Amino acid sequence: MQSTRNTKTNELIKYAVIAGDFVILNLLFVVFFWWHQTYIGERVPYDKYGDFVLVVNFAMAVSQMRFSTVMHERKAASDRIIKQVISLVGVYALLSYAMAKPFIYTGAYGMFLFWFAVLLLVVLVLVRLAERMLLKRFRRMGRNTRSVLLIGSDRAILDIYRALVSDPSTGYSVKGYIADEPIAGCPAELVHLGTYRTPYPQTDEIYCCMPRSRSKQIRNIASYCDNNLIRFFYVPVSLERIGMQLEPETIGDNVVFTNHQEPLAQPLNRFVKRLFDLVFSTLMLLVMLPLFPLVALIIKWQSPGPILFRQLRTGINGQQFYCYKFRSMHVNNQADTLQATRDDPRKFSFGNFMRRTNIDELPQFFNVLKGQMSVVGPRPHMLHHTEVYRKLIDEYMVRHFVKPGITGWAQVNGFRGETKELWQMQGRVERDIWYIENWTFWLDLRIVWLTAKNAFLRNDDQAY
Repeated sequence: MQSTRNTKTNELIKYAVIAGDFVILNLLFVVFFWWHQTYIGERVPYDKYGDFVLVVNFAMAVSQMRFSTVMHERKAASDRIIKQVISLVGVYALLSYAMAKPFIYTGAYGMFLFWFAVLLLVVLVLVRLAERMLLKRFRRMGRNTRSVLLIGSDRAILDIYRALVSDPSTGYSVKGYIADEPIAGCPAELVHLGTYRTPYPQTDEIYCCMPRSRSKQIRNIASYCDNNLIRFFYVPVSLERIGMQLEPETIGDNVVFTNHQEPLAQPLNRFVKRLFDLVFSTLMLLVMLPLFPLVALIIKWQSPGPILFRQLRTGINGQQFYCYKFRSMHVNNQADTLQATRDDPRKFSFGNFMRRTNIDELPQFFNVLKGQMSVVGPRPHMLHHTEVYRKLIDEYMVRHFVKPGITGWAQVNGFRGETKELWQMQGRVERDIWYIENWTFWLDLRIVWLTAKNAFLRNDDQAY
């Protein structure tokens, strides 16, 4: 679970920097406003101080949505970090000026905001450089590191190695490389761990550099990575095709290729999806909350036991979480191993109705608010199914690169309910991976609409 911890630490670094930006913004504004009032004069109305505070904070919040810090990203060079700060302050300056117009009717606020933006830019650049130095020191201490395994004997693998270890702020720890023969002239620090038949050590990322003649082996390595939640990158020996769809990424001046590129890896896309999750879930709970006591009474009346059913399921990055549902079955000892069927004798009558109308899944909106699930995403499976199907279906674990959902692309395309045959689960996994690689906000809206539509036009063969 080292990869999961690293991801969480990176997110904490990002949000800590953003929070620091707002602290700096407000402290700097207090000092600048006082200085302006004392030494420049009353051209900026004192009674508009509250309006100014609202304007500058809202303008910064909007600007952060598009140009938030990239310092937490391992591949972000100092010039990119500074460029991001310039873009952030530039957009902030334009927004604050435009937004001040309807709120502040008098005073020469234009030059006031301009010089404040210049001051903010200088301070934020200096702060970013200081923050980057602290982050370098943090990662030099061995914290927030990401372990890497290199595979291949081509000398291109040495370029990747140098790019990964040349900047300590990236926090990469290269375990070594695997190849049938040691690479001539290889740095002493890059350890030869064995041949291609050597078991892989536990790692977060694998960079593979092999020729086209080994395409089958490359696909096997990629499959191993998918099934073990390891990021796979292909380093091309030359412009060869190996029978896989690969997308480019950069490491320093080098181009590598990954077999999965998710739109939700972009911070702005994650922000949009999370905002939609919070707003939609809150609205659904407010609308449906009055029904909860009635549902609870009927469940208690028809079947003794708890109202809510909690089950450990597999979530993002393989993390386990308790998924909530209204209990639709009599209490039994097979809940964590046996999938529900159409005529399942464990179901009571109202439980069957809840499953047909999706009422049993309404408590999962609390999972969404807690950040464990999303409104739309691959459906979370019980732990038993994860262990079984990861061995039977290639790329099964890829579906855990994103948060699981209450509904998903597979469900609105007919892959809902019991999976009697292996091909049914394969079809579900294929559609889950397609969703991950083709996510858009409008696709989420379409899936929500189709889910609501199917709730009224449900095919009874899938309504359990």
